[in-house]
This record gives sequence, C-alpha cells and structure tokens, in this order.
Amino acid sequence: MKKIIATVLIGSLFFSGCATRGVNEIDPGAVNYELSYQVGTIESVKPVVIRDNGTGTFIGAVSGVVLGSLIGKGRGSALATLAGGLGGAYAGSQLGKANALELSVVFDDGRRVVVIAKGKDFYKGQRIRIVKRNGRVYSVEPF
Repeated sequence: MKKIIATVLIGSLFFSGCATRGVNEIDPGAVNYELSYQVGTIESVKPVVIRDNGTGTFIGAVSGVVLGSLIGKGRGSALATLAGGLGGAYAGSQLGKANALELSVVFDDGRRVVVIAKGKDFYKGQRIRIVKRNGRVYSVEPF
C-alpha cells in the first residue's frame, strides 16, 4: 500500500511539471466558435458574493446525513442523521458561495455596462476586454 501511495505522489509531482504556466485556460466549449470582444475602462469596482446554485447545499446535506447516520443508536441515530443533514446543508450552502467583483465599465464607444467577474483582481481605471459568445459574457480579462 505504501508503494502505491508513493508511486502516485511521485507521478503527480512529475506530471505537474508538464502543466503550462502563465497561459490562459480555455473552456472546451470555446473551441470552434466565433468569439467577439469589446474593450473598455473600469469606472468602479464593487465586491459581491455569488449565491450557491444548490450544488453545495445538496452535497453538504448528503455528506451530513451519511456522517450523522454513523453516530448513535436507535432514536439517537435518527436525530444525529437529521442534525447532520441540516448542518451539512448549511455548511455546503456557505461553501458554495463565491466572491466576485461587480465592474461598471465604459466601452470605448461610450456605452456603459455592468459585468460580474470572479477569479481575478480588477481596479478602477484598468483597461479590460469583455469576451462574448452568442451575446453572453464568456470572460473578462485585463487588456
């Protein structure tokens, strides 16, 4: 067993060296589609929180039920299962939230838009490019 774990660890370290660094990762859905973009300047930045879409709540509830069912016997087990499910659902909903930024942007043609971006830091006055696919925002990136 120790040899298997060591082999997996060494293999993962070896293959992680093959990863490309400093290059944007592209969603497979963007291949063979025409993407358009607009360039503008950030007028204001406001932090926002994106709510859980239900996935975190569901996974947390299931995990909590499974862990809760392992505790106690009889009526105590049922109560622990219920408490585990409720606690897991709450924890999952909190973990499912994501921090993001609401960006007010003035395009070069004078139009103004608001876009939500996550995973990157943006600041007022920064030039950005908003990439769209079929009218929907695909990515927001520094320009």
